[in-house]
Amino acid sequence: MKTQPDKPQPRGELTLQLVTMASDTNNNGDIYAGWLVNKMDLASATAAGRLARGRTATVAMEGMEFLSPVRLGAEVAFYTHLEDIGRSSMKIRVEVWTRDQTEQHARKVTEAQFVSVAIDEHGRIREVPEPAQKL
Repeated sequence: MKTQPDKPQPRGELTLQLVTMASDTNNNGDIYAGWLVNKMDLASATAAGRLARGRTATVAMEGMEFLSPVRLGAEVAFYTHLEDIGRSSMKIRVEVWTRDQTEQHARKVTEAQFVSVAIDEHGRIREVPEPAQKL
């Protein structure tokens, strides 16, 4: 996704990128907020699973403000950045950037911090493997 050098840039790793579809929109042709939150959680879970090298669960989502609507047909990019890691938990910042079909440059739509915990095959909290804790 193309950005302008004199404007803010996405922070983190591109984890998920999608194009919005008609079934994702409300009556006004804008993307549902719930759709966006769902995809943000997916991006966060993907990043957390890589760090934990296994199963994780989202336990919290902290702060979200929508800066602009996402339109039908827009390219939507989800960037993840590890904010903090504990013995079993990970705080992952998810930034959402979008580019409409008629635009050349991306714009930030929203961001939020997701908290995930590593869990074992029985659904109990487990430690995040050592190399991830050193990031």
